[in-house]
Amino acid sequence: MRHFGHISPTAREGLFHKEPCVFTAESPARMLSVALGATLYSPATRPSLADDVLKQAARGVVSMVLCLEDSIDDAEVTDAEANLIRQFAALAARDAASGPTAGSPGDARGAAGADVPLLFIRVREPAQITDLVRRLGDSVRMLSGFVLPKFTEERGRHFLEALAEAETACGRRLFAMPVLESPELLHLETRGDILRGIARSVDKYRDRVLALRLGVTDFCSAYGLRRAPDMTAYDVHIVASVIADVVNVLGRADGSGFTITGPVWEYFRRQERMFKPQLRRSPFLEGRAEELRTALIEHDMDGLLREIELDRANGLLGKTCIHPSHVAPVHALSVVSHEEFTDAQDILSPERGGGGVLRSAYTNKMNEVKPHRAWAERTLQRAEVFGVAREDVGFVDLLAAGLTN
Repeated sequence: MRHFGHISPTAREGLFHKEPCVFTAESPARMLSVALGATLYSPATRPSLADDVLKQAARGVVSMVLCLEDSIDDAEVTDAEANLIRQFAALAARDAASGPTAGSPGDARGAAGADVPLLFIRVREPAQITDLVRRLGDSVRMLSGFVLPKFTEERGRHFLEALAEAETACGRRLFAMPVLESPELLHLETRGDILRGIARSVDKYRDRVLALRLGVTDFCSAYGLRRAPDMTAYDVHIVASVIADVVNVLGRADGSGFTITGPVWEYFRRQERMFKPQLRRSPFLEGRAEELRTALIEHDMDGLLREIELDRANGLLGKTCIHPSHVAPVHALSVVSHEEFTDAQDILSPERGGGGVLRSAYTNKMNEVKPHRAWAERTLQRAEVFGVAREDVGFVDLLAAGLTN
């Protein structure tokens, strides 16, 4: 699979100075943690879940979470588990019928030719991990791992031990994505101890922790808050303070940190495709920016765009998504601009190994080699999986291309 792989090779060539790379479920964890992008959540109760997975893959989704936790009623868990077993079997059958893609076994194309995304199951209790892996049987090869809710050191230990046991039982690498959302993490008097405990837990299982996810809705719930569609998570100061502390402890660029993903955006409109015909009628570069901006504002996307930018500025990468219309904006804003790529390459140039300061090739900023090195390394990691836009290609063009299906 690859980002923007759902658009034609000709379209990609016109958009990218350096195209997104191909990756598989067996790629290195470092690459996959960056490549998650917009991780789309879906309730595990959906009767057409296998078809939905392939449909979203054909629209550019590369990671999905099939949820057994907060998105379904407590009384639905047993039926939802049984549904997951059926749906994974259906995906595995299509995999066997269509044959593997280029790359490692377990990376499949469905009937429509779409790569099956990285699939994760969000469980409620540790015992579900071992039980589901056992019940999945051979179709476990379609599974990339589990999302672990309300993660603390004490709860997390049991989840991670169950994950290790399940890995041994099925003989397949399985990743964990802990969700940081417990009230103890939010409360000032316990936050430091909770963060240090989480750090100990995830460091012990570093090779299996793919990313840490932030449960901002739960944070808001603890104080009876809900942000409006014209506000970002960073406008809610009590939430912003937690994000800052999580990045401070768990997102450092010294080799000890993890990928931390952006919080969910709750708002969407049912008429998600209403503005697409307008885009098709518009010239590729002329007069589209204001039109698209207006359409996005009308569809409650302006706040989402601002939040994605603030995610990046605060050290987060990727985003939890609960609606397909959020995927294309997240991916379009994840592409590295030609200017960013040029600066990063200059900073990491071998002849600059001793440090120093140089003027950007775009002649609009100072690049200080040693302080900006970590930023440059992260930028090139993102460039590998999301690509580098051509010099004259911007967000509007990338978003329009992402909406082609």
